Amino acid sequence: MDLRSLQKPLKEQYRSDPNASRIKMRAKGGQTDVPVSCSIDIGRAVYQAEAHKGVGGGGTGACSGDLLLGALAACAQITCQMVAAAMGIATERIEVTVEGELDLRGTLGISKDVPVGFESLHLHFDVAAPTATPEQLRGLREKTEQYCVVMQTLLRPPKIQSQWVGQD
Repeated sequence: MDLRSLQKPLKEQYRSDPNASRIKMRAKGGQTDVPVSCSIDIGRAVYQAEAHKGVGGGGTGACSGDLLLGALAACAQITCQMVAAAMGIATERIEVTVEGELDLRGTLGISKDVPVGFESLHLHFDVAAPTATPEQLRGLREKTEQYCVVMQTLLRPPKIQSQWVGQD
């Protein structure tokens, strides 16, 4: 796949019309018949999610933490592959693993001293590019981390607004 040819018309369009580059993405949760699961509709597919086993879920489906780690892994994986292709780096393997650590006592409200959410995230890039120079690999790392949307969003969280409707 020639990534530059694929992206060239997009880049030209966004340079000539910056408003065309602005997109809005959406995900919508839907209630199921049990309080420990839901459906997530992203417009192109519907996924099932459930609470983690550690907070009462069944342990058979993806929990929101899994989905967050999966989003980071997918974004880092695809970004690294695209950057390698754009830089002309031949790779035999690119695999990204993401792990997160959290203390469920915060989620369950057991301890006010324990934060709710992930305390740390760890990304592991396993890249086999035998003909790449150390400079190319440094560039691959820098550009992957710079252009990974999910990583940058987590590093620099956006303003989040919450709106509740249907309440009197």
